Amino acid sequence: MKHPRPSLTELLDFKTRINVVDIGANPHGGSALPPYQGMLERGLVHLVGFEPNPEALALLEAEKSVDETYLPHAVFDGSVQTLNLCHASGMTSLFEPNEAVLNGFHGFSEWGKVIGREEIETVRLDDVSEIEELDFLKIDIQGAELEVFRNGTEKLAGCLVIQTEVEFLEMYRGQPLFADVDQFLRGLGFMLHRFEDLTSRAVKPLVVNNDPYAGVGQVLWADAIYIRDFTRFAELGAGKLLKLALILHDVYGSFDLALRALLVRDAMLGTDLGKLYLEKLSNG
Repeated sequence: MKHPRPSLTELLDFKTRINVVDIGANPHGGSALPPYQGMLERGLVHLVGFEPNPEALALLEAEKSVDETYLPHAVFDGSVQTLNLCHASGMTSLFEPNEAVLNGFHGFSEWGKVIGREEIETVRLDDVSEIEELDFLKIDIQGAELEVFRNGTEKLAGCLVIQTEVEFLEMYRGQPLFADVDQFLRGLGFMLHRFEDLTSRAVKPLVVNNDPYAGVGQVLWADAIYIRDFTRFAELGAGKLLKLALILHDVYGSFDLALRALLVRDAMLGTDLGKLYLEKLSNG
């Protein structure tokens, strides 16, 4: 696959690997490739993924590389939970779909219809021994993300970037919303960097251009990107700063923050990667 930009490892000629955890790694859970796909293809990632769906797990296992490990666990709080199986598998959740909200949008009342329930055991992120180090977390589990964070603070202590789905309306009964997730992650020393794939839909009965997926103004969900607070980069170690710069450059094209991370690292070690990076950026 041709990548849109050279990797930071190519620009600055260094070697490092990013420890990625993907909670909700279903390859058919959405249309987009995972955000770390480019780094994975370049051999820059060690991935631990979680996928409790047996069919999806089998697909992952059949196609994985030597850099990928997949586990059949549902990550939550370590208790036994009821999984609500929905007509659209992408809406299956530990939380009950909220008909009052879903009925306000085209298609969701059908997609969110519960067709079965099953009891499942969950694990705490902090209890997963296969995760020795965590640099980059991607998580999308339909409203259950905050409980994973609450039960993963030890692993998250070393994490640099989190890409998490957040919702702005209570599509599932009692689910935490963006404000709850944001407040908790800020308490762990993260800051909101930006939203990806901000999704809106038209409220019934309006249909835009005969497209039930078209939005007008009401936002429903997005992927929120959190990074370590850039005013506190100096608290990170030199190795972590290099990894942070790599993620910011390769995954998000956030060249300004990648540069800042490299400059802070240079101040620690007396190196000049930041200067070299700025020259590369300036020369196109």
